[in-house]
Amino acid sequence: MARRTARGKAQLRTGDGLVGLLKTEAGKIMFRPETRGYSERMNATGHDTHSKTIGYLLWIFGFTGAHRFYYGKTKTGVLWFFTLGLLGVGWLIDLFLIPAMDREADRRFAQGSTDYTVAWALLTFLGPFGIHRFYMGKIGTGLLYLVTGGLLLIGVLYDFLTLNSQVDEINRKS
Repeated sequence: MARRTARGKAQLRTGDGLVGLLKTEAGKIMFRPETRGYSERMNATGHDTHSKTIGYLLWIFGFTGAHRFYYGKTKTGVLWFFTLGLLGVGWLIDLFLIPAMDREADRRFAQGSTDYTVAWALLTFLGPFGIHRFYMGKIGTGLLYLVTGGLLLIGVLYDFLTLNSQVDEINRKS
């Protein structure tokens, strides 16, 4: 049996529990089964923008603040960078805080056509070549980074501090 919600989506019910959500997008009918752990992976708006796996991989280099930059915590990322993860103590505590940082990032940043993890991987490994900028559709600054080595790495540093906001802005526009 289906009933309409306030937003016009049909919720299917069997017995006492919610089984899934029926909605149309571009003429298609989609069914999303509710599975165990689903609500833990998705935020209140229904998306998962950042990966816990990547967060834990970056945590290995956490004394540089890499995982904090990835989750959009730039101020503490800079602090971790200059204090080597608060002399290792903050780095160790972050092992247990990553799930909360992941949930907060999922709530804070919009999902869209530009993937945060891909943008971060491109910035981390190919930043001076501007490949992450091409990925985000910023062709002009991508070319500028390509010929200037990421504006002599100063632009790359700027992107480490602002990449989540840049991707969020792109995703909210699309």
